[in-house]
Amino acid sequence: MSELLSSTTLWLGVSITCYALGCRLQQKTGSPLCNPLLITAVLVGALLVLTGTSYTVYNQAGRLIAFFLTPATVSLALPIYRKLDVLRRNLLPILAGAFVGSLTSIVSVIGFSRLFGLSPVTTRSLIPKSVTSAIGVALSEMLGGLAPLTAISIVFSGIFGAIILPAFLRSLGVTDPVQTGLSIGTAAHSVGTSRAIQLGETEGAMSGLAIGVAGLFTALLVSAGSAFLG
Repeated sequence: MSELLSSTTLWLGVSITCYALGCRLQQKTGSPLCNPLLITAVLVGALLVLTGTSYTVYNQAGRLIAFFLTPATVSLALPIYRKLDVLRRNLLPILAGAFVGSLTSIVSVIGFSRLFGLSPVTTRSLIPKSVTSAIGVALSEMLGGLAPLTAISIVFSGIFGAIILPAFLRSLGVTDPVQTGLSIGTAAHSVGTSRAIQLGETEGAMSGLAIGVAGLFTALLVSAGSAFLG
């Protein structure tokens, strides 16, 4: 049994099965709370605790899943290409929106970290929370943060954003698909983009574009302001 529980293939299959179940539940209920990633995290976490399996063992399977993160993110270029005309017409607002969103994310993390007395290491780890993990983890390491904490915060912000942002934007009267997609992608990166794609092709394209643009702005802002974080 111990050999079975330490099998990379087993936990890879468990992760895929739980995610498929999450997708099925979301399709049936239509509820944003039934986010497939959230359901997968809860189910897999419960199974790890029940079986006494360590995170180190599970992470062997997680690395295989993470391997496909970059090509999955790159594939978002397809809907962007289909909406190039929309991109050209809204280039300046898109760049301005992504810049302001990235700056707001960084400033809010620093502000709340100081308000609640978080350590400098924790602050550095949380600063890249709103960009895709491929960029965020690298920025965290550059700042001297903790990569695992950064990864957790990125996943949490993505799930939280995917759940609440569509309804929150509607409550503010934001109905334009470009604005909606840009907001979701800037705040909730690739997890939010998966939700934006469900809202419409334009929303998905703008959200996918925002991942790259916001990631670039965040990297530039963090590099420029790193001297003031210590």
